[in-house]
Amino acid sequence: MRCPRCGQGKLFHGLLTIRDRCESCGLDLTAQQTGDGPVVLVMLLLGTILVIAAFWVEFHLEPPLWVHAVLWPAVGLPLALAMMRPLKALFVAIQFRHISSGE
Repeated sequence: MRCPRCGQGKLFHGLLTIRDRCESCGLDLTAQQTGDGPVVLVMLLLGTILVIAAFWVEFHLEPPLWVHAVLWPAVGLPLALAMMRPLKALFVAIQFRHISSGE
């Protein structure tokens, strides 16, 4: 989650906002647009894992419905946020590598 060129400057300003420039090397990061790629990967990967876990909990522990209503958002939201930063950084690094190698 560092600058894709120098590896020193922080990539994010806040939780998921990409900085305009690297604080170390001055790389312009405004052109690095990740789009919906990281969100789609989080939904597919984490969604699959959570659905499998929900089925396992339902069939092995048989809790009441309210347990599912409380448990899965409490587990899913922090995991989704934890997955978004590295995936977004990965998309920026891949995009930087392919755009800069084509110039």
